[in-house]
Amino acid sequence: MKQQGIDQFPGKRVWVIGASSGIGEACAKALLSQGAKVALSSRRVERLNEIALMGQIDQTLVIPLDVTDDVQLQDGYKTILNAWGGIDLLLFVSGMYVPLRADNFDIKIAEKTIDANLLGPMRAVALTLPEMLKARSGHIAIVGSVAGYSGLPKALAYGPSKAAIINFCENLYYDLLPTGVSVHMISPGFVATEATAQNDFEMPALITADVAAQEILSGIQKGEFDIHFPKRFSRFLKFLRILPYPIYFWIVRRFVKI
Repeated sequence: MKQQGIDQFPGKRVWVIGASSGIGEACAKALLSQGAKVALSSRRVERLNEIALMGQIDQTLVIPLDVTDDVQLQDGYKTILNAWGGIDLLLFVSGMYVPLRADNFDIKIAEKTIDANLLGPMRAVALTLPEMLKARSGHIAIVGSVAGYSGLPKALAYGPSKAAIINFCENLYYDLLPTGVSVHMISPGFVATEATAQNDFEMPALITADVAAQEILSGIQKGEFDIHFPKRFSRFLKFLRILPYPIYFWIVRRFVKI
């Protein structure tokens, strides 16, 4: 059994959470250019309004919210239901990244990271999934990271949050495959965004947000579950996962010089 993709985006109802910058913004703009109806969500309403101007009349909804706030998410989804009757694709891109190592570990930052990066997507899925199950159709796409594959430097909170997203998506896929609801687990490598601009080390295989958006939307159209890119980097990290720990840590220490 193979899950369904989205053949064409024109007219599809898409909720992009995390649409005000980076990968989310690039995805939103690409979807608008292809004729999708896009609900734009993030905390930065001014930026959302700017992106909405790219769309035609009635093509966009601007729904500012914080993914850690249950009430704001619920109100946002009600707005979409009232306007469009539902969504065809939930694209959750919002995330938080603060570089952390053991010598500067901050539990408050870790808690906020888990709340935004793991519980945030879970909240959105819990909201939107019941209607998709009733319709026996729909798509759930969650942006994780290759940092979730295995432990990497400066990702003491971010990495675990993304590892949990991988597990969450795997469970969703298994449970939802017979229902007609498709799941897309998205694992980017390094993408040039406001978040990665914090890094003070060389980022291998760095790509633009526009390239990332192309990879994501192409994967969703094809019905892919595991959407990872750029392949030359993500495949290498997948390979590292299967190595014995002594070899894995030796490679990381040798090639990640930070």
